[in-house]
Amino acid sequence: MTIETQEETPRIKEPLRRVGITNLRSVAKINWKGRIYTFLPLFEITIDLPAEKKGIHMSRLVESVTEAMSEAVEEEVKEAHTSLEELGRAIIRRLEGKHPHRRAEVWIRTHLIIPRETPASGKVSYEPYDVEVGVIKENKSLEKVLRVKVIGNTVCPHAMANNEGKTHIQRAVAELEVRTAFEENVALEDMIEVVESSFSSPTYTLLKTVDENAVVRRMFENPKFVEDVAREIFSKARERFKGKIHVRVISNESIHKHDVIAETWS
Repeated sequence: MTIETQEETPRIKEPLRRVGITNLRSVAKINWKGRIYTFLPLFEITIDLPAEKKGIHMSRLVESVTEAMSEAVEEEVKEAHTSLEELGRAIIRRLEGKHPHRRAEVWIRTHLIIPRETPASGKVSYEPYDVEVGVIKENKSLEKVLRVKVIGNTVCPHAMANNEGKTHIQRAVAELEVRTAFEENVALEDMIEVVESSFSSPTYTLLKTVDENAVVRRMFENPKFVEDVAREIFSKARERFKGKIHVRVISNESIHKHDVIAETWS
């Protein structure tokens, strides 16, 4: 007979808000608009732990992920999971039958690959984006958090105005977070588009010479401070998405030894 040490009373009776597993790598299949996407995401799954309980059954958390994944693979043609947040909710539902809790969180961090056409040659370039989705259950309520990180570039308008059109350029990294009700329809692709369209120009993995020239022209026609980028992302996000918005942009400065940051939230 197995001794369930997790069910014993701890020496220090203190409730914990988040206990679970992190950096669990697994496979996920998402049926989105009729196409099957395969991800290798990192999972973090936690629940709250009452003061009178020594620990949780970690294997049951892993089992919940495995069962949800198996369901997705077996029923992918039936749209078992149509998004990463749907997968997160499926894992929480599995947890409900294995671990009593009031609060549970599932975080899924992965890369989203989106094909883009280069601006002049029309070549297809497969662009990677860091994305993270969180599903949070508190008693009976359910909310989700969606985050995207996008690389773009900026051209300094101040140097351009004071240096006969000559200026410095830098790579910028912008993060957009939307925290909203689970039922709200917010697509990661739409969030990426909001961010990418707010730079002086997008960046590309593949660029032929004609594409490089087109990107440079676009950048110099559209000079922006990092503050401009943050404001534009925030304004567009508020127009398109319901919920709390958080924007953070870092400009990796090319002529300074420091970087520049602009951040705001609702």
